[in-house]
Amino acid sequence: MADTPSRKLAVILHADVVGSTSLVRLNETIAHERIQDTFRRFSEAITGHDGIAHEIRGDALVAEFSKASDAVAASLAFQEANAAHNEQLNDEILPVVRVGIAMGEVVVADSTVTGEGVVLAQRLEQLAEPGGVCIQDAAYQTIPKRLPFDYEKLGERELKGFDEPVRVYAVSQATQVTTPHSEAVTRQDAARPDVPDKPSIAILPFVNIGGDPEQEYFADGLVDDIITMLSKLSGLLVIARDSCASFKNRDVDVRQVARELRVRYVLEGSVRKVGKRIRINVQLTDTERGVNIWAERYDRKIDDIFAVQDEITLTLATEMEIRFTEGEQARLRYTTTKNVEAWTNWVKGISDSKGPVTKDGMGQSRKHWERAVALDPDSAPLNAALGFLHCVAARFGWWDDRETEIRKATAYIENAVGLDPDDAEAHRAASFALLLQQRHDEAVAEARKAVELAPSSADIAATASFIFCSSGLAEEAFAEIEKAMQLHPNYPARYMGHLGNAHRLAGRFEEAIAVFKKYNELSPGFGLVDLVIIFNHLNRTGEAKREAARFLALRPRFTVRAWAETQFLSDAGRLESDIDALTDSGLPYDS
Repeated sequence: MADTPSRKLAVILHADVVGSTSLVRLNETIAHERIQDTFRRFSEAITGHDGIAHEIRGDALVAEFSKASDAVAASLAFQEANAAHNEQLNDEILPVVRVGIAMGEVVVADSTVTGEGVVLAQRLEQLAEPGGVCIQDAAYQTIPKRLPFDYEKLGERELKGFDEPVRVYAVSQATQVTTPHSEAVTRQDAARPDVPDKPSIAILPFVNIGGDPEQEYFADGLVDDIITMLSKLSGLLVIARDSCASFKNRDVDVRQVARELRVRYVLEGSVRKVGKRIRINVQLTDTERGVNIWAERYDRKIDDIFAVQDEITLTLATEMEIRFTEGEQARLRYTTTKNVEAWTNWVKGISDSKGPVTKDGMGQSRKHWERAVALDPDSAPLNAALGFLHCVAARFGWWDDRETEIRKATAYIENAVGLDPDDAEAHRAASFALLLQQRHDEAVAEARKAVELAPSSADIAATASFIFCSSGLAEEAFAEIEKAMQLHPNYPARYMGHLGNAHRLAGRFEEAIAVFKKYNELSPGFGLVDLVIIFNHLNRTGEAKREAARFLALRPRFTVRAWAETQFLSDAGRLESDIDALTDSGLPYDS
């Protein structure tokens, strides 16, 4: 007796073999055998991921899942295994599979499944690369972003039989980082989360047409300012300058940039400065549609540079159809300084601050920013920058004693907040100064305010993660460092420290171990102290002592006492426990 048809919402997988007709022409018998074997193996993967393989007809397979994450996991596991299987064959009869995954209403009867969801999955499968997987946006939205999948936006596609365009993603397995003691998995470079589904832009370094090295500061500063201004918008994801800077002086296709940085829009530009005049050319490309949607040329006096920045940022927001929240459009204006000489010192200081966080490098930034503040003492961002810099100096003991540095930082920060209560960098600096004084509740409030005012700033998100972690807010710290990594795909190695600490504080020790090991690979020596602490607390004393010995070989002048002076944890008991873990593992308390 036939089953009674049932109608339901399901996740549907549709797969077929690429070029099956050509395979059959090579050898009909072998081709049919291998195609059937391919689908048998795929069916096993489907069953192993809680799916149901409903039918295999010719060169196509249809399966049903209750969760999109299971459908994706089954597909990627099979594709990897199938690629390895085909490598063992010594002829050209190689069944390669494409997969489409959709969520829709279907009818199940007589062990077959039909309906709109099946048709949609089939259309998506036709968009996939050989050996690839494509997924519909509605299904993508249901997949937890912690899972180790990477996504590439393919844009909105017109599909045969469907009135409305469908947003499509290609999905692949993220790079994995594992340890001998853990199956913990993290994203590419150990933790690169997915880009939120909202307008996103990368602003490439502007080309210095004149070739004068001195004008590189000018071109780079212009880009930095535009990124800073756009980062105030909650409806836009703006890639950090340093990630975009990796494309400097390279002849690249904007589509390649979009793929690598996971953005839809790319802005290119050039700058020529001659005497008292500047010429700026900009061009905005929508890489999903493959079209240039805006281009402009500005030929102005040098004093008009700030007005040009305002025009560019407002036009960009308009062209990308950003939805402003209340007050955001008013904040979308250039406020650093109106003094060209002060601005020149400002951008030179930024250039010096982009390298490793060292006393010498930050000392150069300090000189430039002190000159800038002297030229424009009423600039909130300039005061905020110096305030933050003195906080860093206070933490690491660079210049004056800690109390003096905190006083200097506080004076600059109070000036900044007084000049502009809505300056995100001022609140970021305030959060750091308050943390140094162990005023954790106030530090957290200031960090949250900074994030609210500049939701697309990677630097602010990373600082907030550090503040939250030091204050015992593990999940909030984790969310902010994840966001920072989205905004800064080529993030600095120190982000790994923030991520590892968030995992450790949350009790995810194996994940923390994987991240800190990766941190040490990227920056030898960094992350090893954290590994010593974790291994000691887990009673893995042999590993703790080995990591301690390895660290001392790299940092022979290290002392636990000096390290403890750079920690500002709200939980004093945790700090004491960490100190004990380090000394128990063989690291010297004092010199």
